[in-house]
Amino acid sequence: MIARKPRWLEGSYGQIEYRNLSYFAFTKNHMRHFILEETNWKQVASTQYHVAILGWGATEAHNFHMPYGTDNYQVDHVIAHAAQQAWNQGTKVMVLPSIHYGIQTGQLDIPFSMNMLPSTQLIVLKDICDILVRSHCDKLIIVNGHGANHFRNIIRELSFFFPTLFICAVNWYEAVDRKKYFDNPGDHADEFETSSMMVIRPDLLLPLDQAGDGRTKKFKLEALASGWATAQRAWTQISADTGSGDPSSATTEKGKKYLDACIKRLAEFISELAASKNDDLYC
Repeated sequence: MIARKPRWLEGSYGQIEYRNLSYFAFTKNHMRHFILEETNWKQVASTQYHVAILGWGATEAHNFHMPYGTDNYQVDHVIAHAAQQAWNQGTKVMVLPSIHYGIQTGQLDIPFSMNMLPSTQLIVLKDICDILVRSHCDKLIIVNGHGANHFRNIIRELSFFFPTLFICAVNWYEAVDRKKYFDNPGDHADEFETSSMMVIRPDLLLPLDQAGDGRTKKFKLEALASGWATAQRAWTQISADTGSGDPSSATTEKGKKYLDACIKRLAEFISELAASKNDDLYC
């Protein structure tokens, strides 16, 4: 019996079945030199890259209807398209291989929620920053795609070890106001994430009638409920389906408009930062 190749690879070279597969578009003669995994030494040796982009996602449950890799598909998609726009404007940007393990300390009782501790994130970033300095790239943007990843204190420590390297972090999903694009945005496997994945990888979504309602419990204590005191949420105690936010109003149209707006703003920031000098960032 002859093994049948995957349906999405059928047909002539260069054809793909799914839309917007940012890192898996097998398109002939379409090497993207701003993505490290695709480019080659000939290109790298002749190019001075001014800013590096590191995507950081997570692998975790996303309600019943979405894949564990949702955060990764989203951040990779947004980075690839934003970097493409910046590159087309002449910005020498390098997209590094992304990290698909995030902080999951509130979801350790959910099978295969792949946790990486903040101390481990720091160790990984130290090695990455060391290579960037050796490569004469003096700017790094960490593009975060997972709400539990927080890089502020890590960036402070990295600045101690790498004083010539400018490091910043952005949450791509906060580039624009979600309330302008969605009727009922939550914060996990909700209308916004479901709409985005309808654009990026619709093949990995179950029908919406199989999704949970994303209802969550709130803290009883006023200080925690109002947000001026903070604590980690025990995820399985607040959500029956691992979601936080109702996905039922999600549409492809909403997702496309939102993604396009986030990509455009991130691309503008990449180009603006790349054109800036590290010792001239204040006014």
